[in-house]
Order: sequence, then structure tokens, then C-alpha cells
Amino acid sequence: MKTQFDVDSFLEKGKIQNELDFERALIAERKLRVMAKENPKLKAVRKKLRDLIEAYENKTWSSDAKISEDKLKESDWAEQTAEKERLFIHNRKKLIKSKLKELDLSQQDFGVILGHTSKSYMSELMNGVSPFSLKDLVVISQLLKIELTDLVPTFLPQKERIKIKTSIKKLDNPKLSLSEDDFALA
Repeated sequence: MKTQFDVDSFLEKGKIQNELDFERALIAERKLRVMAKENPKLKAVRKKLRDLIEAYENKTWSSDAKISEDKLKESDWAEQTAEKERLFIHNRKKLIKSKLKELDLSQQDFGVILGHTSKSYMSELMNGVSPFSLKDLVVISQLLKIELTDLVPTFLPQKERIKIKTSIKKLDNPKLSLSEDDFALA
């Protein structure tokens, strides 16, 4: 399961496949607009992403498209999920920056520790445009004393939660149970 939007892998696909990717692309495009001021190379990435967004909108939401009630529900769910992911990334960024400030470390210096010498790449990681590697997250957790649950989104999409809950019910194992809050979208 992809827990974070990755612009590079997304652009490799060459199209937006669903509403959640669409909402994630919209958020990434807004972030790239700001980031492109510091790194002109990101203007081309932003342009490609905008083209994919426009193609998806024209195909899925044009006046010719049949927009069902299910499609509207999917759109609402995707918008809420993408916003929760955006807030998670925003809070993670604030937490990391706060810890770096306590240690008198710049974001660029920390990038060197992580093995990322490009200032713009470190910015992409911090802003959630590119995902941190597992190694990065472990180093951040251990060095900055941040719980992994504050660094990795622990919420699951609705379809995954339903699938897991259904599987657990089918197993009918009394030792394995869920509360109503388990697998809730945080």
C-alpha cells in the first residue's frame, strides 16, 4: 500500500488512475508551485503533473462524463483522505524542524547526515513530494527521538480496512478481535 504520494513514480505511470491519486496530485502541484521558486527544475515536473491533472479532469469530470452517486462519494472520500495525509505530512515536517532547531541543525545539514546532499531533494522529502526511505525514517526516529508513528502514516484506506475486518470475521478466532477504533482513519 502506498502511504505517500511520490511525484516521480506517479509521472512514470503517465496518467492519474483514480480519485485519490487525483487529490494527491492536486496537493503536490500546489506544493511544487511554491518549491519551484527555489528550484527552477521543478517547474517542468509541475507542468507534467498539471497536464496529467487536466487530462484526468477532462476524462472523468467533463460534461460528457457520466457522474454517478458512487463517483461523487469516491471523490469526497478521496478528498478527505488526501487532506488527512497532507495534514500528517505538515505535522511531521513541523516536528522534524522543531527537533532540528533544538539541535542547532539546518535542514541541509540533516540532509547530509541522511546522505542527501541536494537541498532541493531534502525539501521534497520534508514537503511530502517525495517519500522518505525506510532508512531515513529510522535515522530520523533514532537521532531526533521521534516516535515512528509520528513519521509514518498509520491509517489505512477504507477499502483496506473493510477487507481486513471481513477477513478477521471469516477467521472467527476469538483471540483476534478489533474494536471500533481499530484501523480508523486517524
